[in-house]
This record gives sequence, structure tokens and C-alpha cells, in this order.
Amino acid sequence: MAASTKLVGGGVKKAPAEEEPRVLAPGAAPFGNFPYYSRFYPPEQRLRLLPPELLRRLFPLQSPETRPILGLDVGCNSGDLSVALYKHFLSLRDGETCSDASKEFRLLCCDIDPVLVERAEKECPFPDALTFITLDFMNQRTRKVLLNSFLSQFGRSLFDIGFCMSITMWIHLNHGDHGLWEFLAHLSSLCRYLLVEPQPWKCYRAAARRLRKLGLHDFDHFHSLTIRGDMASQIVQILTQDHGMELICCFGNTSWDRSLLLFRAKQTIDTHPIPESLIEEGKERNRLRFWRQ
Repeated sequence: MAASTKLVGGGVKKAPAEEEPRVLAPGAAPFGNFPYYSRFYPPEQRLRLLPPELLRRLFPLQSPETRPILGLDVGCNSGDLSVALYKHFLSLRDGETCSDASKEFRLLCCDIDPVLVERAEKECPFPDALTFITLDFMNQRTRKVLLNSFLSQFGRSLFDIGFCMSITMWIHLNHGDHGLWEFLAHLSSLCRYLLVEPQPWKCYRAAARRLRKLGLHDFDHFHSLTIRGDMASQIVQILTQDHGMELICCFGNTSWDRSLLLFRAKQTIDTHPIPESLIEEGKERNRLRFWRQ
């Protein structure tokens, strides 16, 4: 964890770093904490698949108590995708700010790497709306303290939506089959909606190969994993059969062949149904594919 964190005013306060910035060898990021991730996987590839009006359709303004929409971005890296998602869903152009933005949508972004989190905080153009914290999400005690501290500021016990963008593989490789199952259990218990971008199995092999080329130890769990193959289907099965969520939408695949899957906690079905207009518009644009049980 970072030296200190403070969930006040949308920021994280840390002691100034004295050492030179850490430089990872190419591929030497065993937790997916690549220093320039967005250069290889630009946010625009995801944004083109996601309707800008998605959050407004999922969470229509019914009363002041429904705002702000609270989001959780797990594995935010240096924050490029977090900021891009925020701007996309509020329809903000580059360089544009909105004085009421933090009243509409607040996003808590966490990553295991304090160097990346510090960079995200320094470069964030919306410090009142995006909060960055250093967090090992698999550390139950720390996770509970930090997430509850954020939620309590708004009198909430759950996030409205969680973002899990290309994180599942790193949890799986470092914590095994049971770790992946637990990770998805924690997320599904914290979020009413969950947007997941699972890495396909070929990415697992590539990650292991990169470590071997660098002469580093292989991932402890790689060869013992029994959850493998079509990882998008595996994630769907775990979330829907074990963790009380339903798959309501697939937004298609990015150019690097990763699906964007939207899940909803089943207890929210009656109070927050998917708007029919969103379904129909998705059909017309051929951008969305919906599954109904």
C-alpha cells in the first residue's frame, strides 16, 4: 500500500517520492501493472463499443438521493481509461469540464501499484470526481476499510456500477482458480451492475511466455489452473451461476478480441429494469447483443 491514503475531496495524499521512478523491463509486470498500458490498448477501442448514454439509461434521475452515480474501477493502472470512461459517460469533450460533474458521477479507482496511482492522481483532470487509491483488492481487510470509507461519504453501502477491464487474468494467474472465484464474488457483492472485459486464454499463455523470456519465475498457478479455455464463458458462468448476477448485454469485442460484458445483480431487476429504448437502439445500430433468461 501507499504510505497513506485519504478519501477526502476526491484525491489521495501521499508523502513525496524521493526515489527515481521505477522502470519495469518490457513484460515484467506480473500484476498487469504495465507503466504505459494505454499505448498498447487505447481507451478509444472500448469507448466506441459503449453507448455514451448508458449510465443515464441505467440510472435515470428519479430523486436527489440517486445521485451521484457511484462507480468502482478495479485495476485502474495510471488512470487513462478511468478518465476516458468518465468523459465518455458524461459526454465531455477534451479539455471540457463541468462544474456539476462530481454531483452526477463519482468514480473510485484502485490499483495495486502505488507508482501508477500517483501518476493517475497527478494527471487526472477531474480531481473532484475521480478518487485514486492504492489497493490490493484481494486483501480483504484493507479492501473493506477503504471501500466502506468511500461509500460512507454518500450514505451508501453499494456501488452502482463496477468496471473490471482486463483484470481477471492477473487475479487468476496470481491467486488461482479459487482466487478468481473469490474476486468475482467480492465484486458482485459490491456492485449493482458490473462491466467486465475478460482476457482470453491466449493472453494467459502470452503473459507466461513473457516472464520466461525474461528469465523470471513462471506464475505460481498457471499450470494448475482448471478454469481455462473460453474465459468469457467461464466468467459468465461463475457470475451467473455462483454469484447471483445475470448477463444482460454484450457490447461486442475490441480489436484485440476481448468482450465487454454487462452484468446486473438479480436483486436490482425489479427496481432498475433495462430500458426498452436502449435495447431497441442497440438492435438498430447492431452494437449491442442482449441475452434474456
